[in-house]
Amino acid sequence: MRKPLVAAVFALALAGAGAAPAVAAGAPAADPADRATRPAQAAPASVGKVAVADKDTITSTVNDLVTSATATVGRITQPSAQAVNFAGTVSLSNCSGSVVRMPASADSDPALVMTNGHCLESGFPAAGQVIVDQASSRTFGLLNSAGTRVATLRASKLSYGTMTDTDVALYQLTSTYAQIKSSYGIDALTLNDTRPTAGTAISVVSGYWKRIYSCNVDGFAYRLKEGDWTWKDSVRYTSACNTIGGTSGSPVVDDATGKVVAVNNTGNEDGERCTVNNPCEVDASGNVTVRQGINYAQETYQIPACFGVGNKLDLSRSGCVLPKP
Repeated sequence: MRKPLVAAVFALALAGAGAAPAVAAGAPAADPADRATRPAQAAPASVGKVAVADKDTITSTVNDLVTSATATVGRITQPSAQAVNFAGTVSLSNCSGSVVRMPASADSDPALVMTNGHCLESGFPAAGQVIVDQASSRTFGLLNSAGTRVATLRASKLSYGTMTDTDVALYQLTSTYAQIKSSYGIDALTLNDTRPTAGTAISVVSGYWKRIYSCNVDGFAYRLKEGDWTWKDSVRYTSACNTIGGTSGSPVVDDATGKVVAVNNTGNEDGERCTVNNPCEVDASGNVTVRQGINYAQETYQIPACFGVGNKLDLSRSGCVLPKP
């Protein structure tokens, strides 16, 4: 969970806009929270000028760093089987997200938007809290393949939201998949219903920043603990995915299949142990490992089992292991 935007901008002013970490200066504001957190309402406008003014320099620097990092770990540079782009991703007021469907969803079903539980407009759910079927009229900016906003989608309700065991929120929209496809030519991203594997080439696609991070699944954290929250079987990225504030809720896409395997949510910023913005890994024996600068996501393969006909949430369905209220 990222530091507040004000702190990031202050750090940039001290370091100078040309410093290598300049990309973090554009991070959206955050309550003490995970990977994207909620920016103050006036924050995007106040820092947008800085981000735009340095956009080319930042992009060039990031691309150089990613190229260097991927070369170091021997990442294959050939084109992936599926060209990952921004189509189907969304921008929120404080986070990233995506329009998603289950493997068995019908085109006539109301569409769903997935983001993090810590991105809820009501603030972070408490440890142990699960929110279901709560009325919501939240809006989302729908992006096309080039990252251009082509529509505003609206929620009818929050179907599910929690920061317990995982960090996920799923909003039901007023539009169906077929309506979105007919109006904007954009398909939803499909959630994979099988667990990802170590070494998988992945892309973290941020609708908030219109930026794609490429790396691999480095491994998994048996438990990932951050402040009051604990998440199970979290995905750990290789270092090339140096995600920043505003990327919370981004879909993590398997480059080979184009399917979503996780939702981006946090990273250890300062090397602290198990504190907010500094998650730690805890193994089955209780041993704690801190990996400063490494980022994480929450697996999503368990979600399809909890949605039935009509994309209706049913936590009592066979195979559904999501936490219940």
